Amino acid sequence: MSMNKRSKRKLLVIMVVMGVALATVLGLTAFEENILYFYSPTQIKNGEAPESRNFRVGGLVVAGTVERASESLLVKFDLTDNAETMTVEYSGILPDLFREGQGIVAMGAFNDKNVFVANEVLAKHDENYMPP
Repeated sequence: MSMNKRSKRKLLVIMVVMGVALATVLGLTAFEENILYFYSPTQIKNGEAPESRNFRVGGLVVAGTVERASESLLVKFDLTDNAETMTVEYSGILPDLFREGQGIVAMGAFNDKNVFVANEVLAKHDENYMPP
């Protein structure tokens, strides 16, 4: 049984629609797996943050908690959202805007001692940009 032009066209349209749908599903799945969500310390304490991958945490650096190691670039500080507080460790050069009371976003994961180990720290600035 041979297919006429109309049947061939209908089959082609169905195949194209299925291909676009498959590409959309695959794209959204890949996007969902690679996105890094922003969590507050309260959300983390409530268990909303993922345990199996890196994520971002944001909040204010608690005044008086920044501890710098003398022999290395290791820095420990507490981060708060004014409801919950958590400890963050970072080994590297901090951004120029980093200071106590300043908002930051850190990307990393928890270690076995329940300390958030950041591999990147970004300092947030207020909406009023003033050049140096």
